[in-house]
Amino acid sequence: MRKGTVVVTGGARGIGAATVRLFAARGYAVVIGFRHSSDKAEALAEEIASGGGQAVAVCADLSAMSGAQTLHETACRAFGRADILVNNAGSGEYGLLADFSEDDIMRTVGDDLLSAIFATKAFYDDFAFSRSGSIVNISSVWGLRGASAESVYSAAKAGVTGFTRAMAKELAPCGVRVNAVAPGVIETDMLSRFTDSELRDMRAAVPLGRLGTPEDVAGVVFFLAGDRAAYITGQTIEVGGGYTGA
Repeated sequence: MRKGTVVVTGGARGIGAATVRLFAARGYAVVIGFRHSSDKAEALAEEIASGGGQAVAVCADLSAMSGAQTLHETACRAFGRADILVNNAGSGEYGLLADFSEDDIMRTVGDDLLSAIFATKAFYDDFAFSRSGSIVNISSVWGLRGASAESVYSAAKAGVTGFTRAMAKELAPCGVRVNAVAPGVIETDMLSRFTDSELRDMRAAVPLGRLGTPEDVAGVVFFLAGDRAAYITGQTIEVGGGYTGA
């Protein structure tokens, strides 16, 4: 029996794919949002289906409202409605602000902040009118602490944290909870630009002494989305091995 439907944006790789697999394994139908990773998204949907689950992959550019509407329409056509929305879509531009073009800045803000706003707006009425549901946004420890050479990304992720708090207050009267997860240094494709020496330095800065895994983050997303977190809203939970407390 299906427990409900979860929409995971940026669901084809990394944290998103781990989140998709966890929800599918727990009996949820899954909508896998993606923009460029068509092969990975379709393969993941087939993997879930072959295991007896339900999944559909949806191509949508969430930096535009039209893409969010496409995601919503397809999700509703496939499974009726969404019970959980995980706003995970994003990208990272690394470098000094002085070297960023206007396009670089707009792309980062669009991918990392506007995508969460547009997707939430697209599903807003479904959650509000049903007076149920949960939204989990993926922020970052850089949104809490800031990072040199990641100024625009840090600003966008700080915006996700502020958006989470505001939406939690706005949707609380409807019985809808909104929380965020702030991953630290997680072993995903975003680390490919760093050298082995830089990764060793990052690992050394984490009190737990290791880099995080996508599964570490997915577990917290699943908790916040579920009934065991029924009295938690407006919170941002760090999953960073103690990094911001160091």
